[in-house]
Amino acid sequence: MATNHNPIRNTTWDELQIGASARIERSCTTEDLILFAHASGNLNPLMLPGGDGHSDAIAPSLWVGSLVSAVLGNLLPGPGTLYLAQNFRFKERVRPGEKLVVEVRCTEKRERPVALFDVRVTKKDGSTACEGLAEVAAPLETTISRREDLPAIIFDQHDHFSRLIDRAGELDPLRTAVVCPDEQNSLAGAVLAAERRLIEPLLIGSRAKILDVAATSDISIDESWIIDAANAYEACRRAVELTQRGEARAIMKGNVHSDEILGAIVKKDAGLRTARRISHVFAMDAPTLDRLLFISDAAVNIAPDLSVKVDIVQNAIDLAHACGVETPKVGVLSAVETVNVAIPSTLDAAILSKMAERGQIRGGIVDGPLAMDNAVDIGAARTKGITSFVAGRADILIAPNIEAGNMLAKELTFVARAEAAGLVLGAKVPVMLTSRADNDRARLASSALAALYDHWRETGAVISASESLPKAAE
Repeated sequence: MATNHNPIRNTTWDELQIGASARIERSCTTEDLILFAHASGNLNPLMLPGGDGHSDAIAPSLWVGSLVSAVLGNLLPGPGTLYLAQNFRFKERVRPGEKLVVEVRCTEKRERPVALFDVRVTKKDGSTACEGLAEVAAPLETTISRREDLPAIIFDQHDHFSRLIDRAGELDPLRTAVVCPDEQNSLAGAVLAAERRLIEPLLIGSRAKILDVAATSDISIDESWIIDAANAYEACRRAVELTQRGEARAIMKGNVHSDEILGAIVKKDAGLRTARRISHVFAMDAPTLDRLLFISDAAVNIAPDLSVKVDIVQNAIDLAHACGVETPKVGVLSAVETVNVAIPSTLDAAILSKMAERGQIRGGIVDGPLAMDNAVDIGAARTKGITSFVAGRADILIAPNIEAGNMLAKELTFVARAEAAGLVLGAKVPVMLTSRADNDRARLASSALAALYDHWRETGAVISASESLPKAAE
């Protein structure tokens, strides 16, 4: 736990002088309101910010009053002070974004150790938000301490997926072959993406099953979307045919095994193969990161050799470009950040880095080997003395194998509360390899990724938006 190096000395009751005062300045934030709601249980909607983080929510009056305790407990009289009574009068409402000045002034000393303080909280315009009188038991013994930082609290403060979805919504819907959407989640996800104008769905599978799911799940579909197929094999084949003829520009996995749909895509004669190896890229929206984090490969290539990793890196760079990252920073992961001949992944990482320098991998800055900590945390990189444009700033993480990539993505999802969406790239069209466990937001984000990638590949342009995606700190 980090500590503040400035020592704090309290003021004992004997030292306290009438007229002594102290003050702090503090801004009200939406996070303050959310945290107060959790701590107090007060869920009054007037005092809860909207999902966009900007609203006309009002700060609870007792949150405003609680700021007084920060002055009394930290500054005057300081550590060791105990509240006895408090009288508040709230005169103005406080909203997120407003700056406050919190002041206390000693007005009376009673029988030891009791002291009275006038308290006042004023807004930037000089108006009084709160005023009153505090009665405290001042400390009797001098203490000198160092203020300790509180443990971090994670808020869902970054929302990159919403901006991706909004940006993709500016495009024409992407005609998408949805393979076997014959269970509730896969059908509902495709229909939701269609409602948001991200895709124009072609529902390929058993007509009877699709209609039955729609009816029992109360999902409204246009029957003209359905292309009847006898089984999963036939549905995969039809999806590939449609994309080959240009009648679909993307494929979405429904209630079908990934190996079935990928098998149809990579067939030498009838598939959608290109000169590049296909790979899967996760886009992770982590609440504590100011940027999207792309992870590859966690779903397709089991133990990729160096030549396959070249394509894995290039596919990930291309998707990052499509999402608005101008020059993606690629961290090639291993267990350590130095080359070790006993760890083959460190050798591959070093070679990939050099290949990028020589133009064999284009469009990004590649560095490795990097351990996970110094790939994403600047402090960790500095501690280990790593000088790199990528270390601590990575937009893309390349895993050494499928086990590492899969575990990394799922740890971020289930431990760090990141949201995940993903695409299979390297084929003639993007493939949304969604899982039946994916929620609606993940399905929308995957559809947005496909639309943005298709547009970028066709035009070389990134869709502009009123608020562009954040980039890693330089």
